[in-house]
Amino acid sequence: MAGPRLDEAAQAALDRRFMAAAIRLSRRNAGRTSTNPSVGTIIVRDDGAGPMIVGTGVTAVGGRPHAETEALAEAGELARGATAYVTLEPCAHHGRTPPCANALVNAGIARVVGAASDPDPRVSGQGYAILRAAGIEVVEKVLAAEAAEQMAGYLTRSLKKRPEVTLKLALSSDGKIGRKGAGQVAITGEIARRDVYLMRAESDAILVGIGTALEDDPALTVRLPGLENRSPARIILDRQIRLPETSKLVSGVDRVPLYVAACLEADPHRRAALERAGVRFIGTETHDGVVALPELLEDLAALGMASVLVEGGAQVAKAFLDENLVDRIVLFQGPDAIGEDGIASPIDADHIPAGFRKLRDMRFGEDAYVEWVRDL
Repeated sequence: MAGPRLDEAAQAALDRRFMAAAIRLSRRNAGRTSTNPSVGTIIVRDDGAGPMIVGTGVTAVGGRPHAETEALAEAGELARGATAYVTLEPCAHHGRTPPCANALVNAGIARVVGAASDPDPRVSGQGYAILRAAGIEVVEKVLAAEAAEQMAGYLTRSLKKRPEVTLKLALSSDGKIGRKGAGQVAITGEIARRDVYLMRAESDAILVGIGTALEDDPALTVRLPGLENRSPARIILDRQIRLPETSKLVSGVDRVPLYVAACLEADPHRRAALERAGVRFIGTETHDGVVALPELLEDLAALGMASVLVEGGAQVAKAFLDENLVDRIVLFQGPDAIGEDGIASPIDADHIPAGFRKLRDMRFGEDAYVEWVRDL
């Protein structure tokens, strides 16, 4: 990149600034890039009048083209001599298109600043090696933790061969998540519910148990203006196939995929009826009379899912916690109490399992929000 040479501290600050912008950009297609992560790339050059963004790219819906390709196409000849900020190490393996590392070399990029490392053995370290062999300056691990958090689903799937699991619960002020026999109970306000819709939009799938599906008759979709088409797949743990054909979940199957995790011994007539309606089935193993969750998560990873949002109910949440399969915990807490007839939450802010660290806390109107993560 042309322009005056900055001192080390100034250059480091500039790198963090543009990498933060690339990480924000990467969120645009979160949950929509299939088995690939949603990566952000920003190309910056300085011709003497200060740094200027000349190209931006994010992994396309479906996973191709990659972010680097998109940004280079936008920058054109302005990429020559510029700096590329990439939230994940550029790929180094050949498919039907050349590796992104080679594309950066061929475009004349002078400097590459990377954030998270890619655990894929076809890439890990090799993308940077291609760049360095071509004489490109490479700076690694700029805002690496922030970038890794944004693509935690991809990293978890690569390292653990299962999706990242986020457990989301809404608690009343007295630690309850609902009221027995009352169906859906409004615990949080509209602002918090909109944040939940955004969480759904950035996930590959939402998962609930059949108890919640029968009690609440939820749609489990994204209902934010302009993001309605971002609803992820819905997964129901329903060993005996009790889900009614008249449920909101089934009625919306033409718009949003619905998977039912059922055992082989379930009623074949019920299965056939739901299959005719468009429901997809995942054959599950059972352990102690319940769905074997580790095996189910392996199957979801094989379907290309990298992030699963577990929304209920209490038994399902407890099962994921007991199996040590939760990677991220999100608790919303409303200002009102439910009372003695409420359903107790299996977890609260004062009883977070060992190994988790608090990542952030916020407020949405009168509702509190706290998030914990477990490092990979």
